[in-house]
Amino acid sequence: MDWLKLAESRKEELVSELQQLIQIESVLDEKTASDYAPFGEGPLKALEFLLNLGEQQGFTAKNIDNFAGHLEMGSGDELLGILCHVDVVPVGGSWTYPPFKGEVVNGKLFGRGAIDDKGPTMAAYLAMKMIKDAGIDLNKRVRMIIGTDEESGFRCVDRYFMKEEMPTIGFAPDADFPLINAEKGIAILDFSQKGKVEDNEQIIAFKAGQRSNMVPDTAEAIVHNVTSSIEEDFTLFLDENSADGTLTKEDGRYIIAMKGKAAHAMEPEKGRNAAVLLSKFLQNIVTSKASKEFAAFMVNTFGKDHFGSAIKLDYHDEMSGHTTLNPGVVLFHQNRGGHVQVSMRYSVSYPFEEKITIGTREASALGFALDVASNSSPHYVPEEDEFVQTLLDVYRKYTGDDSKPLSTGGGTYARTMNKGVAFGMLFPGEPDVAHQADEFVVVDNLVRAAAIYAEAIVRLAGEK
Repeated sequence: MDWLKLAESRKEELVSELQQLIQIESVLDEKTASDYAPFGEGPLKALEFLLNLGEQQGFTAKNIDNFAGHLEMGSGDELLGILCHVDVVPVGGSWTYPPFKGEVVNGKLFGRGAIDDKGPTMAAYLAMKMIKDAGIDLNKRVRMIIGTDEESGFRCVDRYFMKEEMPTIGFAPDADFPLINAEKGIAILDFSQKGKVEDNEQIIAFKAGQRSNMVPDTAEAIVHNVTSSIEEDFTLFLDENSADGTLTKEDGRYIIAMKGKAAHAMEPEKGRNAAVLLSKFLQNIVTSKASKEFAAFMVNTFGKDHFGSAIKLDYHDEMSGHTTLNPGVVLFHQNRGGHVQVSMRYSVSYPFEEKITIGTREASALGFALDVASNSSPHYVPEEDEFVQTLLDVYRKYTGDDSKPLSTGGGTYARTMNKGVAFGMLFPGEPDVAHQADEFVVVDNLVRAAAIYAEAIVRLAGEK
C-alpha cells in the first residue's frame, strides 16, 4: 500500500479537520470547570468534536466522564493504543497569526496546538481513516485515546485508565521522530520563603508565569522606597543585557515589566526566563531583607544554569542527559514573601530521594523551604525491544534517516503505558515551536507523518 500517495490525496481533508480543531480554544479554564466539564468548556468541546467526527466516519466512539475518550477500529484480544491530547497551553506572547484560526501561510499551518498536539493527533486520525477505508483487516484492536488535560497533569488519562484497559503496546504522537524511548521524570517543586516578611518591604508584588511547564516570557514587579536613580539604572540594565522592558512611576511606586522568551520547560535553555531577568535587575536595587533574599535566590539558583547545580539538584546520565529546572510560576507578596513553582525534568537514573534531601538542605540555607508537590517517575523502553525496532524501521523507510532513539525532558502519554513510546511527529532539523508564539506545523510533514502512522499501525496491529 502506498500510504504516502494516499495521504497526499487527502491533504485538504487533513488540513480542514485540523483547522476545525484548532479553532476550538481548548485551554484549561478553572472558571468554567464543573462536574460536567472537568477542565472547562474548551477542552470538553475539543473532545466532543473529535469523538463526534470519528463516530460519523465509522469508528466506535466512547466518552469517559468527559475527561477523555477513544475511537476504535479492528478486532482481537490485544490493543494498540495511540494516545493523543486536544488541550493546549495558554496563548502568551505576541502572535503574527491568529492563534485559534489555523491559517496556512507558505506551507505552514499556524495555531496553538498545531504541533502540540492537535496536528499530530489529526495526522494519526487520518492514518486510521486510511486503513479503515482501505478495508485492511487487523488482528488487534486499534484505539486512539484522546485526553483533555495533558498540559496540566494527566488527570484525564488517570481517570481513563481507572475505567478502561491498558493497551498492550502504544505510542504517543506528541514529540519527536525518530522515536523517544526514554522520558525523564517530572517533578513539581515548590520553594517557599521561610523568614518573616518585614513591614514596608520594597517589593510590593512580583508576578511571572502561568504554568510551571512554560518558561515565563513576561514578569512584572511593583516596588517602592528605592533609589531615585532606578530609571537610569533600568535603562542601563536593559542595554547591558540586551533586554526589553518598561518602567513607569505611579503614586510613588515603580511598575517594572520585563520581557523574555517563552519555551517548553523540557528545554528551558531555548527560552529566556523573564522572572530571572527581572530578579537580576532587582537584586541590585532592593535592600529590605525579604525582597533582597527573594531576588538573590532567583538569580543564584536559576540564573547561572538550568541544571539546579546551585542547590545540588544537578544530575546526568547517558540514557537521558541532564536534569533541568524551570521556575515557571514566580510570585512575591509584601505580606507573604516569595513562592517559586519549578518544573524539574530529571534523568532516568536520578537518585530522587537522595537528591531532594540535599536540595532541601541547600535551599534552606538560602531562606527557602522545598516541597515536592507532585512527581511522575521516568519511563524507559529498551532500544532493542521488537516494538521499538518496528517503529524505527517504519520511520527509516519513509525518511532514509538512521538516527538512534532519543530521550526527552517532556512528558508524554507514553509514560502512562506499560509499554509505550513517543513517536513523532517533529522531524529532525525542524524548530520546536511548541508552547511558543506563532506555533506551526508544516503541512507536508503532517501528510508524511500520516503515512508513517498508517504503516506503523498495520505493522503493529498486523493484517489477518
